[in-house]
Amino acid sequence: MFLIFDTETTGLPLDKNAPLTNFDNWPRMVQIAWQVHDEKGKFIKAENHIIKPEGFIIPINASMVHGISTEHALNVGENLNDILDLFLDNLKDVKYIVGHNVSFDLNITACEFLRVKGINPFRGVNIIDTCTEKTADFCKLGGGPGRKFKKPKLAEIHQLLFNEGFDMAHNASADVEATARVFLELVRINVINEEIKEGEEFFKNFKEANPEMIKPAGIKVVSNIEEKQPQQSSESDTLRPFDTTYTPEHFTHLHVHSHFSILDGMSKVPDLIEKCTKNNMFSMALTDHGNMFGIKEFADAANKYNGKIKDKIKEQEKILNDKEADDAKKDDAAVEIDILKKKIFKPIIGMEAYCAPVSIDKRDGRADRGYHLIILAKNKQGYKNLCKLSSIAYIDGYYYNPRIDHSLLEKYHEGLIICSACLGGELPQKIMNGDIEGAEQSLHWFKNIFGDDFYIEIQRHKTDKPNADQETFERQQEVNKVLIDLARKTNTKIVATNDVHFVEEEHSEAHDRLICLSTGKDFDDPNRMHYTKQEWLKTPQEMGVAFADIPEALENTQEIVDKVEAYSIDSDPIMPIFDIPKDFGTEEEYRQKFTEEDLFNEFTRNELGEVVMSREEGEKKIKKLGGYDKLYRIKLEADYLAKLAWEGAERRYGKELTEEQRERIVFELHIMKTMGFPGYFLIVQDYIRGAREELGVSVGPGRGSAAGSVVAYCLKITDVDPLKYDLLFERFLNPDRISLPDIDVDFDDDGRGKVLDWITEKYGKEKVAHIITYGTMATKSSIADVSRVQKIPIPKVNEIKSFIPERNFPDNIKDEKGKSPKVNLKNCFKYVPEIKAMLEGDDENISTMLTYAQQLEDTNRQIGIHACGVIIGASDLTNYAPLCTIKDKDTKEDVLVTQYDGHVVENVGLIKMDFLGLKTLTQIKDALANIKKTHGIDLDIDTIPIDDKKTYELYSSGNTIGTFQFESPGMQKYLRELKPSVFEDLIAMNALYRPGPMDYIPTFIARKTGKEPITYPIPIMEKYLKDTYGVTVYQEQVMLLSRQLASFTRGESDTLRKAMGKKLIEKMNELKGKFMTQGEANGHDPAILENIWKDWEKFASYAFNKSHATCYSWVAYQTAYLKAHYPAEFMAAVLNSSIRDNKEVVFMIEECKRMKLDVLGPNINESEYKFTVNKKGQICFGMGAVKSVGEVVIQAITDERNANGEFKDFADFLIRMSGKGVSRKSIESLAGVGVFDCFEGMHRAMFYHIAEGEKTTFVEKAIKSVSAYLERKNNAQFDLFADSADDIDETFTIQLPECERWSQLKELEMEKELVGFYMSSHPLDMYKNTIRYFANIKLENVKNAIEVSKPDTTFVMAGLVTSSERFTAKSGSEYGRYRIEDQSGSFDFPLFKENFLKMGPLLVTGTQVLVTGVVKERFVSNDDPNAPKPKELRITKVELLETIMEKTNREVRFNIFTDKLDKDETREFIETIKKNKGNQPYSVHFVDRENNMVCSLHPEKGKINAQDIFELLKDKDYVTFELMK
Repeated sequence: MFLIFDTETTGLPLDKNAPLTNFDNWPRMVQIAWQVHDEKGKFIKAENHIIKPEGFIIPINASMVHGISTEHALNVGENLNDILDLFLDNLKDVKYIVGHNVSFDLNITACEFLRVKGINPFRGVNIIDTCTEKTADFCKLGGGPGRKFKKPKLAEIHQLLFNEGFDMAHNASADVEATARVFLELVRINVINEEIKEGEEFFKNFKEANPEMIKPAGIKVVSNIEEKQPQQSSESDTLRPFDTTYTPEHFTHLHVHSHFSILDGMSKVPDLIEKCTKNNMFSMALTDHGNMFGIKEFADAANKYNGKIKDKIKEQEKILNDKEADDAKKDDAAVEIDILKKKIFKPIIGMEAYCAPVSIDKRDGRADRGYHLIILAKNKQGYKNLCKLSSIAYIDGYYYNPRIDHSLLEKYHEGLIICSACLGGELPQKIMNGDIEGAEQSLHWFKNIFGDDFYIEIQRHKTDKPNADQETFERQQEVNKVLIDLARKTNTKIVATNDVHFVEEEHSEAHDRLICLSTGKDFDDPNRMHYTKQEWLKTPQEMGVAFADIPEALENTQEIVDKVEAYSIDSDPIMPIFDIPKDFGTEEEYRQKFTEEDLFNEFTRNELGEVVMSREEGEKKIKKLGGYDKLYRIKLEADYLAKLAWEGAERRYGKELTEEQRERIVFELHIMKTMGFPGYFLIVQDYIRGAREELGVSVGPGRGSAAGSVVAYCLKITDVDPLKYDLLFERFLNPDRISLPDIDVDFDDDGRGKVLDWITEKYGKEKVAHIITYGTMATKSSIADVSRVQKIPIPKVNEIKSFIPERNFPDNIKDEKGKSPKVNLKNCFKYVPEIKAMLEGDDENISTMLTYAQQLEDTNRQIGIHACGVIIGASDLTNYAPLCTIKDKDTKEDVLVTQYDGHVVENVGLIKMDFLGLKTLTQIKDALANIKKTHGIDLDIDTIPIDDKKTYELYSSGNTIGTFQFESPGMQKYLRELKPSVFEDLIAMNALYRPGPMDYIPTFIARKTGKEPITYPIPIMEKYLKDTYGVTVYQEQVMLLSRQLASFTRGESDTLRKAMGKKLIEKMNELKGKFMTQGEANGHDPAILENIWKDWEKFASYAFNKSHATCYSWVAYQTAYLKAHYPAEFMAAVLNSSIRDNKEVVFMIEECKRMKLDVLGPNINESEYKFTVNKKGQICFGMGAVKSVGEVVIQAITDERNANGEFKDFADFLIRMSGKGVSRKSIESLAGVGVFDCFEGMHRAMFYHIAEGEKTTFVEKAIKSVSAYLERKNNAQFDLFADSADDIDETFTIQLPECERWSQLKELEMEKELVGFYMSSHPLDMYKNTIRYFANIKLENVKNAIEVSKPDTTFVMAGLVTSSERFTAKSGSEYGRYRIEDQSGSFDFPLFKENFLKMGPLLVTGTQVLVTGVVKERFVSNDDPNAPKPKELRITKVELLETIMEKTNREVRFNIFTDKLDKDETREFIETIKKNKGNQPYSVHFVDRENNMVCSLHPEKGKINAQDIFELLKDKDYVTFELMK
């Protein structure tokens, strides 16, 4: 009746859809097994046969799956023709063929029949498969395509049915035994039914014959794996280590992954170099997967190490050159130099590439993901070609992996060394797939291109580690035999490697967790990926043990090291090319016009034409700039820059420039030219001009030290006059040292992307790239990641993370050097008792998690795109550095980025420019648009008066919420004390309000307000300290005073600033001597100079840049001006920019209320996409904040409203918006937040109402009704009583449903769901009086308050329960975790034991509660009795807010102001008291403010309902009330 069969093969078909007669496509059968069962499932017979391979071999890959090697099959195999005859004979007596994923086995067997006998025996036979959508639905295993259940593997369905596995999977005989049992059981339990077309009688008889679970047939399964006998090994296959003491003289690791192989490697570059050098390996190749991310760090780390060695060599060379040193010392020095030179570390730059088997254009399946290939750069040209290959792999070749192909290798082969890689390499893969001939052909291809620079790589690392991959070593053994034979046959050298992924052997377990992270698997998943756990950076001794039998494979690594040249990948700046108009001049014309001597004089003299350096020094400078050939280009750019600057100067200052202005411009232009940067300024001014003039993008006035340049001001790069505010150019470009210019530019948020597109279009996409960023596993992140893998419950993870300090350890914790330790797990193990206790505790899962999290901490977790950094190159950027692509989170488009991050990318010669999106500029832009709309004014924000009285009044009152830079509570406090009256006050406060300088604020304010005299240590210092009342505030003041007092040059004054700021002791001592000597020579008292210097030393380390403070103070002033003069328009703009930050929107709406500005809810007849201001000066809520609506829909609504007037009612809205993309979901979302509340008779509940007996909502019915009406109208089928279509429009109505309104809480909950926050009010607002009188802290302050409060301090918090979870501890007891929220923030807390049982029932999600807690010290076991004990808030009481006021017996005090009281108000007050009886006593106090008299009444009887009365009297001006304590 049933034949159940399975096969084992030589592999998979190349094309699973190819015809069966395409014999080269289909793999060969290696084993076939079958069982025959009768109609009742009774076992009849079983067959199991291994096929003798004739004309083919069994690949290693296939052999590793089923265990049948070619040798074994040749020894025990049978003739294929005989087996097919036997199978055909058995097939005659069966009606059904059964298998698991049987189509594969049918194709394999049919192909063999066609190959041998020319027939397909399966035509017309009934087929049953146990791996189908039906069995997938039965097993319900996740992970299928399109969120479906996946089809089960045989082992999975067997485990599910019988709660047990089976032995020897991938042995056809064992698989048939399991498949037969699974099939028959599925028939028995009626999962497989209609597939068997035998009628009901068959199933009845089958179940009667098999009343219980199907048992196995009991066939003895013979292992396919041959028992290998010890034998004499021949020379060609001697691969077993035999000398465990062998250490190679030379060995270098050539296959090493760092943590830049993201979520695969965990080695940190400095650690790799440190271990190499400690073990006398003075070279190493870095070969990360498909990328060069870590190469610059690798080169820099090597240079840092070598720098120390070279310094030691110089010390010995001094001895050699010391005439007084004796010969013995010199001999020792010479020996030491030789030793040290051998310790110079040679970094080998490389990559493990993915090489597409055919072409990077082919993307058809798994095979096209690419073979592995080790590529090493042996010289600078090789490095450039490696950059090209790595870049192309991402930009053009990405398919699962960044890929190259043979054609690209051939094109960019110069300077490269190739190794054949691990088992994933092209040669090993072909060998494992049985294609030995193909492997040899590939080898010849590589040899033909790379010659002796191609090496065969072998790996052989046996593992005995638990949970390690045991098969890799077996594969390596088999593959290595063939590789060594091929190497000897083709005279190719062999190198031994280890596939290094971590530094130390003990890191293998942490790396195992890392692989779980990268593959999304749990640590206990039996089917997850495993490494061998041998992938550490082994010592030469350890490598010697593994490869003692082939020592040349180790020694050959030195040959590669010797081939690699020492070269630097660093470069001087490579300036982009600015397109200068040809009518101005060309390089060719300049070459004819100017001689090299002309250029020498121009570039080596000062701005006055004076000789300032020798010929030798001048030639050095010119060489540094790129030589005379490059100078022609620089001069052309400098002359054009000068032309633009002088034209701009006339626009800024007028035709007649002052001497100061002219002198400064000449100086700056000269510095820009002689530093080689005029092209940079041309490009910056051009894209800023393009942003303003072509794109309509708002540009900031400047930021950072660039604002100190007058030329930048003239070019409109900046908008603040440096001369007016004493801003210094040399703070930006020091004339004494060449350093890259760094101009950061702010654009409005929406416009930044437009500017970047403009630049890409202008300079070419191959010349413009963003900058990569590397996101590392921070302390809490590593805990969370490893915990997820090890299945530690989330509440426990959150508890552990809560012990980690946020930014810094408490002030009382210092390290061995007396400094605050860095927050990381290593230090937490040392300084946080709770973490230490868990590390050393009995919970092994927690302890190991912390250990491995610490080992993974700070490794790279993901790559991203720098928020503002952009590179513009002189030519194709891949000529200078490797690039890659990253998908933008917002646009989902691939973005080109450098593979080196912003810290180092400039060192390879690329020019970084920062394009920042500044939200404030968008706010200003939106505010100006609002002003235009409501007032019809085109306000030029750049020309507003700098002395506006109303603006300074706003600052003096501290009402700066929503403005730029000055909005914090601390700043508001100081502004109220300072009462700024001039712009310079704002600049100073901007600079002072930061850690360090804040100490000077009280003195600054006291001097400004006349409470303290303004003094100067030396009278002439008044010139630079007058604006800051004698207080040194800015770095620029130090620089100017150093020139004034001690005649420092411009360059020296900037060097002083830098030395002080970075605490360069040696340089400071040198400059101090100069300051004292030259200051005394200028007639100043040495004692006073000494005091000035000490003050500067203290101050300069945190002094602020005045240029930046000035620019941002100007932007801040603009926002304050707008808030002062156009409050509604400005606050609407602020709300727009905060719309995705729910907390910020709520905060800003509260500020609007304080300002007496109405913020109206969204209204279909007033609201637009953004917040706007109506004609009454009210702010209208923007419909863009509503989820599930979208800008297109809102634009359609506003377009219709603008074109044809306001919507009359809901029917009018539906008719006019029909066919314009407004869906039911959009309408319901708008209705849910009250957009249609303006229509008479409508409320929000209607739109969601489903009438009794119906299934559709009111909105759905209304839409259908309108559609039917419009269809009738279009077909001219009018109502009998209508005279025209116009009449139909007027009479068409929609019957509104009868249903109850939502409660206020329901409306608020819907607002929260649809907008993200409570819009019209907050659920706690109805209890604001209760909260006012009973709570003592806002939730946002609780966490900090616990830390700073004394034990037993009580906090009472009001909040809405937003999370309520119950858990069961290991002990079996239940506990809960809860979160409450108020308008300011949230607070989480647990409840255990009695507290859980008593208070937990009150903490239901959506409930408003009052929670009381007491600060207590947490018990921790700690050896140090003086160590600070951590504190926690223990919850002691939970009450419902609605019951608090009702239960209290506290007295209510009423203050009634007699000057506001008349008869009606007296009557109103008495009636209110009488009608609202309750539980609170009260007193009434009549206050005569004019005569300063009070008359108090204390009723003996009667109590009131305070909660209701407070609400009734809250807006009355004649009375105030208070709940007494």
